[in-house]
Amino acid sequence: MQSNNPDKEFWCGKRVLVTGHTGFKGSWLAIWLDQLGAKVCGISLKPNTAPNLFDLAEVSGDVAHSICDIRDAEKLAVTVSNFKPEIVFHLAAQALVRPSYADPLETFSSNTMGTANLLDAVRRVDSVNACVVVTTDKVYNNEETGRHFYEDDKLGGHDPYSASKAAAELVVSSYRSAFLANKNVGVASARAGNAIGGGDWSDERLIPDAVKSWQRGEVLQIRRPGAIRPWQHLLDPLCGYLKLAESIWHSPENATAFNFGPDPEDSHSVKSIIETACAAFGRGEVEFAEAKTGPHEAHLLSLNNAKAKTKLGVSPKWTTETAVLKTMNWYKAFYAGQNARSLCLNDIRAFEETA
Repeated sequence: MQSNNPDKEFWCGKRVLVTGHTGFKGSWLAIWLDQLGAKVCGISLKPNTAPNLFDLAEVSGDVAHSICDIRDAEKLAVTVSNFKPEIVFHLAAQALVRPSYADPLETFSSNTMGTANLLDAVRRVDSVNACVVVTTDKVYNNEETGRHFYEDDKLGGHDPYSASKAAAELVVSSYRSAFLANKNVGVASARAGNAIGGGDWSDERLIPDAVKSWQRGEVLQIRRPGAIRPWQHLLDPLCGYLKLAESIWHSPENATAFNFGPDPEDSHSVKSIIETACAAFGRGEVEFAEAKTGPHEAHLLSLNNAKAKTKLGVSPKWTTETAVLKTMNWYKAFYAGQNARSLCLNDIRAFEETA
């Protein structure tokens, strides 16, 4: 029977490259890899929020830390060549929908060409055996019929962020077929739902916006309370990424696209998430908009996660409600003076102990 946790024996001593390690998900991944005994190199821009988890949790102590823009193909290639990774996780991206409308060219250059630059660097070294490229649940051509998306559904993207990530999926497929499969390098893409957890202070994200508003005693403004998303604690998709890398290391033919998200029946509306978060946080006011505002954003989105269950043995450990409670408890404890790194380690330990 497959374990539903990363294999510590497998990861111990592995040389692992993480792009985007200064970001929210990247910081958590670097911490977890360090706990698993991996030797980690991080490539990223500087953290773009203050505060940020990378600094608070002292993640620089877990990694060989390199500030590098993935759009700089030459510097990226040199860094990859010097480190000689065995496994690569590509998380670096412009990761938000609404900012992609403000600067679409930056979004495409980071998410599409940045992915091409990374994979081109990978194909020029002989050390890599497995590569996981993290895209998004928004890569699908979403006509909002309410059906759950499978990995072989048509790709698309109304907004520049979604389109840039769908284009990155084509880059992955091309490099896999044209270059990397011939070298027995497994390259897979991971499409995850909306990840929440402690230590995210990004703008234009639901839970961080809520925490910042409530900490300041401000009223949280919610523009699309009825929107439905596959919310999950970030440790669930991170576990999926780690298990996917293990799988394609042993069986490169498994290097395809995988959805990572809660069970479809566990999708929730923005309003439901905020009401649960507010109750858990213990204070805060909210105003729900009656009319949609701003540029187009998908209203309905849900993933089918059966492939990850059957091929990787990865099932969601924490329900959406548990994910929200864990997240709000992290922030409450942090603002009460507890150490950010210890809070992350406690959550990782609790996650690993969950059946």
